[in-house]
Amino acid sequence: MARIINTGDSAAKRRHAHIRSCAEVIRLLATRDGFDDEAKDMSAFLVYCLRGIYVSIDESAQAWDDRNYWKKSEALRQKWRWSALAADELEELVVSGKWQLVGPLLIGLIPHFADVNVQTITRGPDWWVGARTALVKQKIESQPG
Repeated sequence: MARIINTGDSAAKRRHAHIRSCAEVIRLLATRDGFDDEAKDMSAFLVYCLRGIYVSIDESAQAWDDRNYWKKSEALRQKWRWSALAADELEELVVSGKWQLVGPLLIGLIPHFADVNVQTITRGPDWWVGARTALVKQKIESQPG
């Protein structure tokens, strides 16, 4: 009997999708003048994508941990730790409504997505509609008390 190889969903595929989403959203936000409701949703969507990147990295690193390649797994986590830190910082800005500080943070993220070639935008508003509301609700529910 032949071995079954899972060619479906993987951490790498999810990571690449999140990276592509981040690159597209940053590009779209760069063309806007200010933060309207859609831009605020896009910023919150970016938080979810950045977290998704780090979660997929952690899954990949766990595979190295399982093989006792702990140095390699920690190097991978360290290389991508910026995504978790950026997600936390951007979440705080989005939830507190400090939109004047979001632009400089987004500019700092551009080098991380410079190698993504965005010829056409494949993500539309249906990807991020309601993301800000969901993020604020999630933040409120996670607070103790």
